[in-house]
Amino acid sequence: MKYILAIDQGTTSSRAILFNKEMKIEATSQEEFPQHFPNSGWVEHDPEDIWATVSRTCENVIKKISANVEDIVSIGITNQRETTIVWDKNTGKAIYNAIVWQDRRTAQLCSELKESGKEEMITQKTGLLLDPYFSGTKLKWILDNVDGAREKAKNNELLFGTVDSYLIWRLTNGDNHVTDATNAARTMLYNIKDGCWDEEICSFLDIPMNILPMVKNCADDFGYTSVNIFNRQIPINGVAGDQQSATIGQACFEPGMLKSTYGTGCFALLNTGSNMVLSKNRLLTTIAYQLDGKPTYALEGSIFVAGAVVQWLRDGLKIIKNASETQELAKRADPTERLYIVPAFTGLGAPYWDAECRGAIYGITRNTGNEEFAKAALECVAYQTRDLIDAMYEDWSSSVENFDTEKKSTLRVDGGMSASCWTIQYIADILGTSVDRPEILETTALGAAWLAGMQAGFYPSKEEFAKNWVLEKRFNSTMDTTTRKKLYDGWKDAVERTLTKKTNLI
Repeated sequence: MKYILAIDQGTTSSRAILFNKEMKIEATSQEEFPQHFPNSGWVEHDPEDIWATVSRTCENVIKKISANVEDIVSIGITNQRETTIVWDKNTGKAIYNAIVWQDRRTAQLCSELKESGKEEMITQKTGLLLDPYFSGTKLKWILDNVDGAREKAKNNELLFGTVDSYLIWRLTNGDNHVTDATNAARTMLYNIKDGCWDEEICSFLDIPMNILPMVKNCADDFGYTSVNIFNRQIPINGVAGDQQSATIGQACFEPGMLKSTYGTGCFALLNTGSNMVLSKNRLLTTIAYQLDGKPTYALEGSIFVAGAVVQWLRDGLKIIKNASETQELAKRADPTERLYIVPAFTGLGAPYWDAECRGAIYGITRNTGNEEFAKAALECVAYQTRDLIDAMYEDWSSSVENFDTEKKSTLRVDGGMSASCWTIQYIADILGTSVDRPEILETTALGAAWLAGMQAGFYPSKEEFAKNWVLEKRFNSTMDTTTRKKLYDGWKDAVERTLTKKTNLI
C-alpha cells in the first residue's frame, strides 16, 4: 500500500490523515494545542506547539496502520490562513508568538490607513479589504514591537510566513522558504492580478521584501523533508489554505461552482474562473487555486458565527448538552413561532462588515422555549448563507454577459454542521436551490492530498478527480416562493435593526 500524507493544521488542532490510492481515508490522528489571549482582542499560538502537534500527529498516523515511511509517496499541507509567524532564519526560533487570523490588535492601524485613502488601492491589487484579519498589518506589528526585529529584518536575519510556509521550512530543515498562491493571496501583501509581492504595499507598511517567501503553484515542488524528520526524504507537493483546499476537495473547478464550509464560522467560495471579479458588496476577491502558473479566482464571503451559535446554546444558555440535540429540538418547535437570532457575537461579517454591532433576538413570546431557540439557531445559518450567495451572484452577474439571474448553481457543503440534515434542508429551502453533501466530508484534507498526489503522479488529473467526486445526499428545495420570501424578509428586517447605525448601543 502507498499513501499520501495530508497535514491539516487548523486554528485549534493539528491533524494528519493518510489517504490511499483510491483517495479514501485510511487513518487519522488529531491533537489540540493551547490558545493564548494576552489582551482583549488578541489571539496567539506558540509556533512550537504548532510544530510539535504536527510532528506527533504525522508520526502517530503512520503508526496507526503499521505503515512504513517508505509507503508515503508525497505530503500535502493545508492550513489556517492569515496567521502570521516571523522567525530567525539562523536559529529557526520564532521571535514572537504566531498572531492568529482572529486577532484584532491592528484595528486602529487599519482605521488610520483607511482614513488616509489606502483601502481602494489595496482592494484593487489584493482583492481584500483593509482589515486586521489579514497578515500584512500583523507582520508590521511584530516588526514594530519586538525589540531588534526591524534591524534583523533589514539585515536579512528574519523570515516571515503563514503557517504553511513555517511548516515547510521546519520540515525541510530550513532548505525551503516558500508558500503557495492561495496563502500569499491572504496576506494583503500579494498582488493577485500581477502574481507577485506588491512593492507599493510593502513600502507603506514598512515591510522589507527580503523576508517574504517564494510563491509557488498549489501543486508544485515545495522541497523534501529532512531525513531528521521521517528518516527519509519525502517530497512536499501540495499546499493550499484551508478554504481553498476545501474548494479543491469539493472539485469546484468550473466557473459558477459554489462550496460552503460550516465549522465555527462559515466560508463560502464562488469560482469565477480567470475573471478577477472585484466585489461591490464587500466580499473578498481571492485565488481559489493556481495550477501550472494560471490562477483561478473566486469570490469569498465569511460568516463569523455558524456552528458557534450551537456552541452558545450548549455552553452559554445550556439548552443542550450535545450539538446533535438541536436537530430534534428544531423538529418539535412550534411552527407558528417566528424567532430570529442574529448571532453578531463579534459583529457581522460579509456582506455587512459591521464589527461593532452585537447579537440580538427578535420575536420572543410567552410560548418561546428551548425548541424555538434551537430552531432559530439553525435557521440563522441558512439566512446568513443566503446573504453571502445573493451578494456573490450580484457581483458575478455584473461581470458576465447574458447572465441568467434565475439560474443558481448547486451548493456543495462540508464541515461539521453539514452532518445535520435538518440544517442543510433548510439552507436548500431558503436558497431555493439544491444542496449537495459529498461522501467524504474531510474535503479540506482531501484537497491537499489530491494536490500532492496529482503532482507526484499518484492521483489523476483535475478532470478525472472531478468525475470521481461522490455525492452522499442531495437536498432539494421544497419551500414555496411566498414562504421563502416572507421568512427571508423577516431575517433582513432583524439584521437591519441590529446594525450599529440603527441601534447606536455600542
